[in-house]
Amino acid sequence: MSSETVNLVATMKRADRRNNTQKLVIMSVLALLAAALYMLIDLDFSNTRFLRFALKLRTPKLIVMMITSFAIGGASIVFQSIINNNVVTPCLLGMNSLYTAIHTAVVFFAGAGSVLAINANLSFAVDLILMGIVATTIYSYLFKKTNHNILYVLLIGTVLTSFFGSIQSTMTRVMDPNDYDALLATLVASFNNINSEIIVSSLITLVLIIIVLRKEIMLLDVLTLGKNQAINLGVDYDKCIRKLLLGVTLCIAVATAMVGPISFLGLIVANLSRQLLKTYRHSQLVLGAGLFGMIILIGGQMLVERVFVYSIPVSVFITVGGGIYFLYLLLANKK
Repeated sequence: MSSETVNLVATMKRADRRNNTQKLVIMSVLALLAAALYMLIDLDFSNTRFLRFALKLRTPKLIVMMITSFAIGGASIVFQSIINNNVVTPCLLGMNSLYTAIHTAVVFFAGAGSVLAINANLSFAVDLILMGIVATTIYSYLFKKTNHNILYVLLIGTVLTSFFGSIQSTMTRVMDPNDYDALLATLVASFNNINSEIIVSSLITLVLIIIVLRKEIMLLDVLTLGKNQAINLGVDYDKCIRKLLLGVTLCIAVATAMVGPISFLGLIVANLSRQLLKTYRHSQLVLGAGLFGMIILIGGQMLVERVFVYSIPVSVFITVGGGIYFLYLLLANKK
């Protein structure tokens, strides 16, 4: 390769990086504007009591929306890179259903009046540990046996979703009505009944995940080249995949524990980020997915509060829009 060609390729890469940086800056500004609008809309600044009360209600919701956006967006980007397919996300393989089944099982066996159910942080820790162990074991075995074949993975994922859903449904049918009433609020994704008690625990968990998996996250660009190429470059491929899968599982568990299962959000933000940025740099893709998630969740929540007056949870709009978008991706990528 001539020096002119090398210089041309380097110039194109710098131009793409600069172009993506500009896009991310614009998205950051839009996300900040959406957050400011959500916090300040319909506020009476002359009434200090009302102002403090409104900000006290809205601030935890905004923080949870930010955490959820980056947890689900980042987990979806990483998961798609692990499985080497842009259509599959953790929710399509039943991770949300698995978390709901685990959380229901904890309440079913321990009871709604037990320490596990009353103490939000302890319940969060138990759910997180069980989710990490079960999901990593199941999906690592699944990927190994199917050799990452997307058709088999999707088929088994559909079966697992139904399986976990059936277990959860069976437990709720025979559960004590009082326990079920206490459990019900956590089974429907909504920012109107967020679990604000675990915000600090969730932030600490996400920071620890990033710190522990920082080496594997830096190797994501290499892992997308394929197993053989990654091994030839000195990467312990299987170990990296297992650790990243554990990180994905814990991120999904964190988001689901705070607001409930939000199907298709990861699919939407991950693919929008890939289509907008058109890069293989995961640092940019994860940031783009998180910003898209913030804009969608904040905009959806304002729609729920201002237009539908809390009658419809935001998860309904995301599920409907995500389902349509999923069909579009399948038809647009038939090959």
